[in-house]
Amino acid sequence: MEKFYLTTAIDYVNGEPHLGHAYEKIAADVISRFKRLAGYDTFFLTGTDEHSLNVARQAEKQGMAPKAFCDRMAGLFERAWHKLDIRPDRFIRTTDEDHIATVRDIVRRANERGYIYQGTYSGHYCVSCERFVEEKDLVDGRCPLHPSREPEWVEEKNYFFALSKFQEPLLRHIEEHPEFILPETRRNEVVNRIREGLQDVSISRSTLAWGVPFPEEIDPNQVVYVWFDALINYLTGAGYVPGTDHFGKWWPADLHLIGKDITWFHCVIWPATLMAAGIPLPKTVFGHGFVTVKGARMSKSEGVVVDPVRLADSLGADALRYYLMKAVPFGQDGDFSYEGLAETYNADLANDLGNLLNRTCAMVEKYFEGRVPAPGEYEAHDRELADLATRAAQRAYKLMESLDLTGALGEIWSLVGGANKYIDEAAPWALAREGRRGRLATVMFGLADALARVAVMASPFIPGAAARIWMSLGLEDAAPLHSVRWKTGTLDVARFVEGARVKRLGPLFPRLDVETSDLSRGEFRLAELARDKKKEGEKEVAGMTGQEQKAEGPGTTSQRAPQPQPQQQHQETGKGAGAPPAGPGDLVSIEEFARLDLRVARVLAAERVEGADKLLRLDIDLGAEKRQIVAGIAKHYAPEELVGKQIVVVANLKPAKIRGIVSQGMLLAGSTPDTSRLAVVTTDRELPLGSKVR
Repeated sequence: MEKFYLTTAIDYVNGEPHLGHAYEKIAADVISRFKRLAGYDTFFLTGTDEHSLNVARQAEKQGMAPKAFCDRMAGLFERAWHKLDIRPDRFIRTTDEDHIATVRDIVRRANERGYIYQGTYSGHYCVSCERFVEEKDLVDGRCPLHPSREPEWVEEKNYFFALSKFQEPLLRHIEEHPEFILPETRRNEVVNRIREGLQDVSISRSTLAWGVPFPEEIDPNQVVYVWFDALINYLTGAGYVPGTDHFGKWWPADLHLIGKDITWFHCVIWPATLMAAGIPLPKTVFGHGFVTVKGARMSKSEGVVVDPVRLADSLGADALRYYLMKAVPFGQDGDFSYEGLAETYNADLANDLGNLLNRTCAMVEKYFEGRVPAPGEYEAHDRELADLATRAAQRAYKLMESLDLTGALGEIWSLVGGANKYIDEAAPWALAREGRRGRLATVMFGLADALARVAVMASPFIPGAAARIWMSLGLEDAAPLHSVRWKTGTLDVARFVEGARVKRLGPLFPRLDVETSDLSRGEFRLAELARDKKKEGEKEVAGMTGQEQKAEGPGTTSQRAPQPQPQQQHQETGKGAGAPPAGPGDLVSIEEFARLDLRVARVLAAERVEGADKLLRLDIDLGAEKRQIVAGIAKHYAPEELVGKQIVVVANLKPAKIRGIVSQGMLLAGSTPDTSRLAVVTTDRELPLGSKVR
């Protein structure tokens, strides 16, 4: 079995984990899960960097010994990654005994080969970066990455690594192995800088006690410089045995995943160190971009931080993982916003994916007693969905192999969108009414098969939700999700799908209630937590007349006042065409009618309102904005029949609370006088969303 060894940068423990740390670790976890899915024997390493001046000072500020402080902080990082469903094979710490032994051995190897010598260094030292910053790189006398902190002037005797000797070997290696530095922009930056000439670098400190001790035979009064120490963790994690040429099963590393700000250390100092020690170089170093907030880079020292654990507590780990992988094109910078997270959550996860699963399982239960039927003869729509599923699997696989995580996610979601479109075009509810069982079986099988494929392909990105999809489709008994393989773009799950018994496990992604969430502060509330859980028969919130009313009619809010005034009837009952015929006294002027703002909207999602057998809650898109409305049409429409339809709504109706749900408008429907038959008003052709109805 082919192996794959993946590492991330290890994080300083001078502050708590933030979204910038989480982005890299989530990306690495996505890659490692994909490699396992593709059949690779995979090892994923991450951890913490604990030897530095900054860490020692932070510990001193808190009245703690450095090791005790590191123990506490490392625990925060490890628990945070677990919360985000990040599963490394080892969480390494630079205070681990085997790592300390490896660092000292690499120093010995480089020293024995004549690449380490003693000298005196003076220069500007950025404590936040834990590195010396050359005079030419300072901006207004400060580190460009930490402009709020002035660098310290350091002058001391220490040991140097002869980096200057590796200029030509490095350039030659990069030229012969262009995949060594990715993406190409990072490679060009590094090559241009190498060509400017390399300076020898200090690799020890004499004024700091907290660090890996230099080998005694070289100098017992020095500790290894933090960057030299930290880089060697990749060898330790691979199973390097000090004093031997055994580099472990996993070396050389297949991928170092790092931030673009530390490419110099990983693409120049690190490979030169390995060359000096006679050790093979890693295959690829990928420098990803930054997660920004309003254009500012995430940074503890600069005060730009977002807590990923709090977001996972609110929306779940899968939601944050999905959003970051979609919103930040892999290899580039991308801006994070609470508003973007909320919109993506509701649109992509709650509506598109969650609603697709809910509709499919509900119809399999209703029409086939809960078992996915065998397909019949395929028609054009069925072949289109099957072809889309095949293409999505092939394209997504290739994009994952090339580390285009964002592009791969887009391909996977093309199948989600295609399956939703397939429901609308195939109209299984109509097939059921017409008694076309064979055709209906083909449609339900196609939907279940598409969802199973989505579960497999999306499992690296949203592992928890993927497992729930798999279980909802009843596939766990036939083949546990972790046992399924996706190799060379081929993905066949049909043999598991046919005959599987679906299970209703509740909403995959409960809808986010934007009305009760405070997005400016990153405070999210899911809809089912925001709803009023009043029992049947309790009084509802007062309607527009100020009287207590019940929500039970066929319209949107269906609020029945005991004796509404004629001009209030439409607004308060929401019955539209279902109201009694208007008499001469009910005539309205054109000016009064013009007060109604009727707009075309599309139904994005629909679900029954808990505890109310006549009500549906609809998510609608008005073009300029998205809203939710409550409609008393559940006895006439199944939720899945409405999704995708263009409807007409009263857009300027005062919001009303129905069963604890804020209804932000009213759809138009016509009905017989006894309301035994009802039809929602739709358009006979597509119109731009938000079009005014006159």
